[in-house]
Amino acid sequence: MADAAVGFLLENLQQLLVHHVQLIRGAKKEVEKLESDLQVFKDFLNEYSSKKRRKDDSLQTVVRQIRDVVYEAEDVIDAFVTQAAVVKSENYFLRAFKEPVNLHKIARKVKSVRAKVTDIYGGKNRIEFASCLPAGVGVHEESEVPLVRQRNLVGLEDETKTIIGYLTAETEQLDVISIVGMPGLGKTTLAGKIFRDPAIVYRFHTRIWVYISQEFTRKDVFLAILKEFTKVTEETKTKSDHELAMLVAAKLDEGRFLIVMDDVWTAEDWDKLKIVLPHTNSMGKVLITSRHVEVAQCANVNRPPYKLRFLTHAESWLLLRLEVFGKPVCPPELEDHGNLIAKDCNGLPLAIVVIGGILVKNFSASNEATWKKVSESVSTYLVEKDPERRMEKIIALSYDKLPYHLRACYLYLGMFPEDFQIPAWKLIRMWIAEGFIQQSNEVSLEETAEGYLEDLISRNLVRVDKVKSDGKIKTCRIHDMLRDFCINEARNEKENFLQEIKKTNEGFAPPISQIEKYRRLCIHSNVLSFISSKPYGHRVRSFVCFSKEDVILPADCISNIPTSFKLLRVLDVKPIIFGKSIPSDMYQLLHLRYIVLSFNLSVVPAHFSKLWNLQTLIVDTPSRNIAIRADIWNMLHLRHLKTNASASLPKRDSSDKGGQKLQTLDTISPQSCSEQVFDTACNLKKLGIRGPLASLIDGKIGSFGILRKMDHLENLKLLNDVFPRPASEGQLRYLPQPYEFPPKLKSLTLSDTSLDWSHMPILGSLEKLIVLKLKDNAFMGEIWKTADGGCLESFRPSLPEAQTP
Repeated sequence: MADAAVGFLLENLQQLLVHHVQLIRGAKKEVEKLESDLQVFKDFLNEYSSKKRRKDDSLQTVVRQIRDVVYEAEDVIDAFVTQAAVVKSENYFLRAFKEPVNLHKIARKVKSVRAKVTDIYGGKNRIEFASCLPAGVGVHEESEVPLVRQRNLVGLEDETKTIIGYLTAETEQLDVISIVGMPGLGKTTLAGKIFRDPAIVYRFHTRIWVYISQEFTRKDVFLAILKEFTKVTEETKTKSDHELAMLVAAKLDEGRFLIVMDDVWTAEDWDKLKIVLPHTNSMGKVLITSRHVEVAQCANVNRPPYKLRFLTHAESWLLLRLEVFGKPVCPPELEDHGNLIAKDCNGLPLAIVVIGGILVKNFSASNEATWKKVSESVSTYLVEKDPERRMEKIIALSYDKLPYHLRACYLYLGMFPEDFQIPAWKLIRMWIAEGFIQQSNEVSLEETAEGYLEDLISRNLVRVDKVKSDGKIKTCRIHDMLRDFCINEARNEKENFLQEIKKTNEGFAPPISQIEKYRRLCIHSNVLSFISSKPYGHRVRSFVCFSKEDVILPADCISNIPTSFKLLRVLDVKPIIFGKSIPSDMYQLLHLRYIVLSFNLSVVPAHFSKLWNLQTLIVDTPSRNIAIRADIWNMLHLRHLKTNASASLPKRDSSDKGGQKLQTLDTISPQSCSEQVFDTACNLKKLGIRGPLASLIDGKIGSFGILRKMDHLENLKLLNDVFPRPASEGQLRYLPQPYEFPPKLKSLTLSDTSLDWSHMPILGSLEKLIVLKLKDNAFMGEIWKTADGGCLESFRPSLPEAQTP
C-alpha cells in the first residue's frame, strides 16, 4: 500500500504548489524538495514489483519504511495546510504572530530512507527491472473479466431437490426449513438456487429475500419485507417495531409466500423476528440459513435442520475446472496439480473458488509451474485441522497473490457492515477519494476503478449482487469470512489501515485512547455513544457510518466529528443527522474529497466552497427544495453533486473556473436547467431534474431542449413534483420530441408525470435508450398500444419485485 500512499501524497503536493502556494509561505522550497524525494520513492516502487518485494525481506523492510515516512509526511503537510488555511482566514494582527510549520524534520527523515533506497540501487543487492506495470496506471490487461461462470453450482442437485420438496409439500401450518453448515460451505448459494428455481417461482408469487447477519435491526428487516407488498413512505419508517410487525403480519396472514432469511446467527435473533410470521397460514414457507444448529432447532422443533455436506473430490475437481476454465476441461499436464489442489481444499466450496480466482489470473496453457507452485502453497497452508482456520489461510494465500494496486482496494471493503449491499458507485468514488486510483492520461479515474472491482470479482474475492443494464456492476457483496479477513489484516500493527469500532460490556473496542493510530474508522452501531465520548484521531483519514438506525446529534455533539478527525478525506455519515446547523469546524476539513451528510436544512451553505479538494458532495434532507449557496462553479475538483431534494444551483459568473469535471447533478430544479449551466457542466453523464416538469418542457422555466447538446449524458431522471398542488394538476400533456433528448441517452426514469400511453412511441424512438423506468403514475390509462420499430430494449414498470441473491 506504499505505492498508493506515495502517489497520493505526490498528487497533493503538486496541487498545493500549483493552486494553493499562498498557504505555504516560507515553506515552498521544503515542499518542492519533499516532492523530489517522493518521486525517487515512486520510481523505486515502480521498479521493484510487488512479487519481488514479497520474496526479499530487505525490500519489504524498505517498503514499510517508505510507507511509514510517507504517512508521517502526509500528516505533517495536511496539518500544515489546515493550520495555514485557518490562519489565512484570521485577521491581520493574529496572522502576524503565526509561523508556518517547519518541514525540515520530516525532510530529514525522508532523506534517510532515500539513502537506503540508493544503497539498494548502487550495491550488490540491486534487483533486475520488474516487468509488471506500476500501481495505478489504468486498467491492466489482466483486469479483463475472464470467461468464467459467476455461479458454478456443483454438487447441489440432490440438496436442491430435497428442499424444494419440503417447500412445496402441504402442511397444516406455516413451515420453517433450515439449512445449516460452516462458513464457506455454500448455504447462501444453495438458498439462492432454490429461490430462483422455476418451480418455486411458479408456486410462490410472493418471494422475499432478507439478509439478517450479526448486527440487524427488526425495523430494517420488517421494512424489507413490507416493501415487497406496498410502497414504504417516510411515515411508515417512523412507526415503531411493534407497529411494523403488525403491518407485516397482516400482509403475510393470507396467501402463499416464501421468505428466505439468510444468515441468522442466534436463537435469540430468531425469536425477535418470528413475531411477524403467521403460524396459522399453511401456505407460508420460511427458509433460513445459519451456521448454528440451535437456531434451526429453535425455528422448528418438528423438522431437523438440513445439514449441508462437503463436496466430494470429484465435485471439488469439477468446480475448480469450471472456475478456472469456464467448462469441465483441463490440459493434461495440469491435471495432477489440479487434482491435488482440489483434494487439499477438503470439499469446501469457498476455498475452491478462492483458489480458482488465483489460478484464473495466472493461467496459460503451458503454465505448469504456476499450478505446481499454487498446489504446494495450498498443501502448506492447509495443515490446520480446524476447517475455519484452513479457510482463513486460503484467503491469506489469495490476498498474498493480489497485485499491490488491488490490496488497499480490497481491504477497504472491511469498512462496510456484514452482509451489506455495497453500491459500486459509492465504493468507486470512495476509492478515488482515498487516492487508491491514480490518474491515467487515457482512462478516467472511474473507469480505472471499475476495472479494479471487476478484477477482484474475477478472483472470487467479491460477489456481484446486481448488474446494470449495460452489464456494469450495480451492487456487490463480500462473504463474511472474506470481510473478517479484511478487517483483521487491515487493523494489524504493521498496517493500522482501518479499524471497526464496536461496543462491548467493557466499553468500546478498541479503547477510545487507541483509535488515534488508525488511518480509517468505521462504526455501525452505538454511534451516538461513541461520538459523545469525544474521540480523537489525528491520523484518521476516513470516518464512515452505515448504521441501520438514524442518529440525531444533540447540539453539544455536532462539532465532535470535525474536531476529532481534522484531516479527513472521506466522511460518509448519512445515518447521523446534524439537525438545523452545520458546525463551523466542518468547513476546516480542507482535505475532504468525499462527503455524505444528512441535515434538516433547505440550503447548502456557501462555506462548503472552502472545501477545495471536494470531489463528491451528497446531501440528504427532508426538505423538498434546497438552495446550493456553495460556489460549485469554482470548486475545481467537484465531480458529483447529489441530493434527494430539488436543488437550485448558484448563478455562474464568466470568471468562474470550475464545472467542467462535473459528471453527476442529481437532482436539480427546472429553473436551474439553463443554457449557462449545461454549457459549463458539458461533461455530465447523469442528470436528475425534480420539480414542475410541464413548465420546463413548455419552455416557461429553464430549457429542456438544451439537453440535445449534452453529448456525454447517458442517464436522465425526470421527477414531476408540483407540491403543494396535487400531482394530478401537474400532468404532462406531451413529451419533448426525440431530437430534444440527449443523443446518447441510455437510461430514462419518469415519475409522477401522468402521461397518456399515446406518448410512448416517442420514447421508443430514442435510438440509444436501453432502460426505461416508469414510477408512481408515470403513465395513466388502461391500454398501451405498442408500435413497431422502437429501439427500447428494457422496460421496467414500478412494481414490487423479489430481491434475487
